Amino acid sequence: MCVKATSQSEVEARMSCGLVKGHAYSVTDVRKARLGQGLMSFFKAEKLFMIKMRNPWGKQEWNGPWSDSSEEWEKVGSSERENMGVTVKDDGEFWMAFDDWCKYFTGVDICRLINTSILSIHKTWDETTLQGCWTKHADPLYNRCGGCMNYKTTFLQNPQYVFDVKKDEDEVLISLQQRDLKIHKKIGQGENLTIGFMVFKVELNREFRIHSLQTQQNVATSTYINARTVFMRTTQRKGRYVIIPSTFQHSILGDFLLRVFTDVYSGCRELVMDKPLQTCWIGLCGYAQTVTQVHIVGAEGLQNQDSSGGADPYLIIKCERQTITTPAQNNTMDPKFDTQAIFYRKKPRKPITVQIWNKNMVQDEFMGQVILAASTNDPSTTQRLQLRKKGRAKADEMPGFITLRTITCENLTDL
Repeated sequence: MCVKATSQSEVEARMSCGLVKGHAYSVTDVRKARLGQGLMSFFKAEKLFMIKMRNPWGKQEWNGPWSDSSEEWEKVGSSERENMGVTVKDDGEFWMAFDDWCKYFTGVDICRLINTSILSIHKTWDETTLQGCWTKHADPLYNRCGGCMNYKTTFLQNPQYVFDVKKDEDEVLISLQQRDLKIHKKIGQGENLTIGFMVFKVELNREFRIHSLQTQQNVATSTYINARTVFMRTTQRKGRYVIIPSTFQHSILGDFLLRVFTDVYSGCRELVMDKPLQTCWIGLCGYAQTVTQVHIVGAEGLQNQDSSGGADPYLIIKCERQTITTPAQNNTMDPKFDTQAIFYRKKPRKPITVQIWNKNMVQDEFMGQVILAASTNDPSTTQRLQLRKKGRAKADEMPGFITLRTITCENLTDL
């Protein structure tokens, strides 16, 4: 917290009450002081809300009411003063009445101590700490200062960080902290940047940077503020997410620290590459020719599988050598999957298969599939497709429909 300064020239200027303008202090204690001497202090109902402050300089204290040597302390018994740790020395620590504190101080930052210890009986968090920066480059693929979502053409040029929520539902704590620039205030600079971040739910297998927001859902957005730290607490369902930190304006440079806290390890890391790496093995193994995004919205009218007349459906999505399996949904014939996947395809003519299975304790049961050509000529609108059998009977229909959307591009950095 700090004392208000009306102009830059007043920063670090000492006031007649002993406080320093534009200077940060810390709160070290808060008490309700009992007023009175001896036994009267226990029976007298009057109490005073007080707050203990510390000047990080270790000197220059408040000299107003309830300062170290003020006469107000005569209203408080010696045992109460001892419990409150009142000392008469210029050590930078002092008491104030709560009303005076509200009068002189303008802002408060509350710090939460997050337990990351592996040896603790209390709730612990898994922490990932990543350093980053907003930098400028003429090439949009390498520019990293795109500004907030107001700048739609450049927003995705910002740094991007992916993490996984591995439980069915988990609380996620995200902290974005910018470099402390107050050392530059003496030369008229050093103001905090206006910063914030957005969180998107993305494809389950996303490994490369996002270049276009098609089906990715914005699930959380922090405030954008010119504060040292922006913090957000959010609860998300199982899946993969991308955090995009940014300054409010585009082309603003700066350094930042991103911290992500989850209940279990999230695998949080920066997305650096724009597309699969081209290696010397391309001639032998081939290289991606197209990129396809698949969004499975849901299914309806599935065939009863369980003795109770329901089903626990889940998806298996297959493309070339990749297979993605989603969690099962309990007891529903009309599941809402809302599942995304992205594939960099070396053989675009080889179709993508989307299957629905019913989860059982002994053996899972096949409920139907669709085979997608997913070519660049296919419509990118949402489709409702009939489920069919597999193997030699793959042309035969099965009960139920699946709703999905595919987008295929030849430029690997279009999605």
